[in-house]
Amino acid sequence: MRTIRDNGIRVPRAFRRVAVTALAAALLTGAGATGMAVADGADRPQLRKALQDIVDAGITGIQLRVHDQHGEWVGSAGASELGGAEQPSTDGHFRIGSTTKTFYSTVVLQLVGEGRIGLDAPAADYLPEFDLDRQITVRMLLQHTSGVYDHTGEYFPGGRYEPGIPWQGKEWVDNRFHTYTPEELVRLSLSKGPKFVPGTDWSYSNTNYVLAKLMIEKVTGRSFAEELATRILRPLGLRNTVTPEYSPEIAEPHAHGYYKYDVGAGQWTTVDVTRQNPSWISAGGDMISTTADLHTFFSALVGGKLLPAALLTEMTKAHPTPDPKMSYGLGLQVRDVGCGTVLSSDGGVQGYGTLVYSTPDGGTTMEASLTYVDADQKNAPVQAQLMAKVRLTGEVLCGEQA
Repeated sequence: MRTIRDNGIRVPRAFRRVAVTALAAALLTGAGATGMAVADGADRPQLRKALQDIVDAGITGIQLRVHDQHGEWVGSAGASELGGAEQPSTDGHFRIGSTTKTFYSTVVLQLVGEGRIGLDAPAADYLPEFDLDRQITVRMLLQHTSGVYDHTGEYFPGGRYEPGIPWQGKEWVDNRFHTYTPEELVRLSLSKGPKFVPGTDWSYSNTNYVLAKLMIEKVTGRSFAEELATRILRPLGLRNTVTPEYSPEIAEPHAHGYYKYDVGAGQWTTVDVTRQNPSWISAGGDMISTTADLHTFFSALVGGKLLPAALLTEMTKAHPTPDPKMSYGLGLQVRDVGCGTVLSSDGGVQGYGTLVYSTPDGGTTMEASLTYVDADQKNAPVQAQLMAKVRLTGEVLCGEQA
């Protein structure tokens, strides 16, 4: 069975087809109301119904922000906590998962624009301590064509799987406050050897962005958090976007994420994993933000306010992936949503899913955060995000709303 990755999670292609079909059918059936918060903008019943349908299909909570020809619309549905009555805040903080990669890529490309990093230079020039293959360029790291083994584990042809650090099951739950250093993650990956000759294939690897983080810090002499604040957060006024490093905390207000796992003898339990040490994923997906901040950041990015035009073109230049509807640029996905091509940056970590979509001209954007009960080996993150993609891209990006 051919296996691909969605936001860093490996997913059998056959499962994706079945899931899309089943979820689309579920969403079309509709269901009874469980409550809806609309915080701003004109009433848009199709968007309200889309959110409610997603919750009725099994998501704990969702918040959505849309900007298009109708103006701004924000809303939420579901519950902030399992069993609770309070809906997610439309200004809530959440773990953005692999959406983090777009921030790191932007900073790397800013350094390229300043002549401090060469996009097609060997990454080893900037990180000599790791003895990287000199065929691996900076571009390959950002584009996932380096062949560097993913520290969270790798699938190989024929279905063979080689584990990396624990990131699921009881072992991860019991150690979810453990601290990993970026150097530790990189050395683990490199000890496994390359997955393929650099530049000859494509494979999603979170370690590529851990290397990008270390490169930024080596070249600038400052932490990534300092560079991010100077280059992006303060200029754009992003007060609710943070790089937590090793901290498990998340600011209020926030919805809660959950994880269900087998504790042994077929007994399953659900735990709140809102608080976790994100160092296991590091630059592959450790950041926290809000839909408002993500809208500001992506609008500035696609609007040419953060990168010179030539580098923005490089960032959005599509490279084919195993998913026929998705190509990958430099920290951005280039997707066919059925009514045209859009730029996106999706993400997912235990209990949280993030969707960020924009038309290439920035005229229509949407940012969403989903919370749910993630389940060990049950592909729950993929189901949740496929569910939202099927419905929300149709309503927001393909003009199906009334």
